[in-house]
Amino acid sequence: MKISAEDEKGKIWFNGKMVDWKDATIHVMSHVLHYGSSVFEGMRCYNTHKGPAIFRLKDHIRRLFESAKIYRFEVPFTPGQIEQACIDVIKTNQMQAAYLRPLVFRGYGAMGVSPLDCPVDVVVASLNWGKYLGEEALTKGVKVGISSWNRIAPNTLPALAKVGANYMNSQLIRMEANRLGYAEGIALDQWGHISEGSGENIFLVRDGRIYTPPFSSSLLPGITRDCAIKVALELGYQIVEATIPREMIYICDEAFFTGTAAEVSPICSVDQLPIGEGCRGPVTENIQKRLFEYIECRRDDKYNWLTFVK
Repeated sequence: MKISAEDEKGKIWFNGKMVDWKDATIHVMSHVLHYGSSVFEGMRCYNTHKGPAIFRLKDHIRRLFESAKIYRFEVPFTPGQIEQACIDVIKTNQMQAAYLRPLVFRGYGAMGVSPLDCPVDVVVASLNWGKYLGEEALTKGVKVGISSWNRIAPNTLPALAKVGANYMNSQLIRMEANRLGYAEGIALDQWGHISEGSGENIFLVRDGRIYTPPFSSSLLPGITRDCAIKVALELGYQIVEATIPREMIYICDEAFFTGTAAEVSPICSVDQLPIGEGCRGPVTENIQKRLFEYIECRRDDKYNWLTFVK
């Protein structure tokens, strides 16, 4: 999604202050530009009949700080301050629905691989952002391919951290997929097992059971992944977290992606082979419907997933 002219009229929270979009700038010699030293989050604010609500705000900020801990960032704000910044950005920009991007990065101060002499800067921006994989992705599904690029191996770049540098791998996966005519790519881990998409977790359905790779398959612990597991269990499905061989996706009954941007998006084909009936299956649809009942305040928020902007 391109940055819109409407987005550029807004404000960005930058190190504790609201600044104009055009003034939220950094120096070209900032450490993050040269070495990819940033951790970030992406979350949605939904327009509900009770008002705008940020979905799983506390969980996203918790993961932000966990990513920062792994990479030895000393974040100069508390989790509560960043949570409030997310709320304030929505209020200041008078948005009913938005995509939020908190970002923690090594700024301007020193060059060289070691980042410890650089300041740590924090921003929170809000964007107008539609359906990540296309408007019809949630109903008709998307065509994907297995990528020639593997996900990062354990003990190289930590997969459990949502860090800017990791997304260079994601870019290669996504660009290859688009070049080949697919909406998205599926990466394998270093052992050839299914890992995840370029920016989404993945689930397979076979004989009524729902399978998803474990964290040991080099995937990000997705928050929407966690939501899908919880609502699937509510609906009476069995969840199996296990390593998944590549060929299993060709013979499964259904497959779907989960992610903040992708939400719950069915996969209709992989490597030009149809998945099931080649369209959204009943299990995927049931999980979609139940999740959106929570998001749209049509079901009691027993998990406390929504933070209302007041």
